[in-house]
Amino acid sequence: MTRILFAGVLALLAGCDPQAPSSGAPKLSFQNVDVTGANFAQDFALNDHKGERRTLADFRGKVVTVFFGFTQCPDICPSTLADMAQVKQRLGTDGDRLQVLFVTLDPERDTRAVLAQYVPGFDPSFIGLYGSPQETAKTAKDFKVFVEKVPGKTPTSYTINHTAGSYVYDRQGRLRLFLKHGQGIEPVIADIKQLL
Repeated sequence: MTRILFAGVLALLAGCDPQAPSSGAPKLSFQNVDVTGANFAQDFALNDHKGERRTLADFRGKVVTVFFGFTQCPDICPSTLADMAQVKQRLGTDGDRLQVLFVTLDPERDTRAVLAQYVPGFDPSFIGLYGSPQETAKTAKDFKVFVEKVPGKTPTSYTINHTAGSYVYDRQGRLRLFLKHGQGIEPVIADIKQLL
């Protein structure tokens, strides 16, 4: 079973500058971990489940959440995507300005076809992202995501322990929040409304 591993991430984030990105902007009060000014998780270059190359800049103008996981995850990954589908629905028309991205940590099994079936199953607007094993490892490192492959009974039945939180970017593409897994959707809705 995938372990919830965000304590280490929270420790890494503790040194982040909590100030608003521009000195004239009012300081927002978030219910999740404010990582405004962090010097990691700045961008990615991965393929989406339609085969297009994507970077963070492609989603400028929207609030973006980025979650790392794998499609054979038994609990945290599907519950996170299901929660984000509820968040989007609860936002009503504002939900059109929210983009959810799912980055696979399992490029060996999570092919483009698998992601194309799995990710939009939670919401048609959700996008699955994948890369080569090297691109995946680099992106996980850039985002300070913990990844540990755990062997199974067969070579293809392994599981993956990984960081269980999501990153949130504002409409200008700036990293603002780390969402803790398992808190329910209300704090997430409240924080995303501020960024919208």
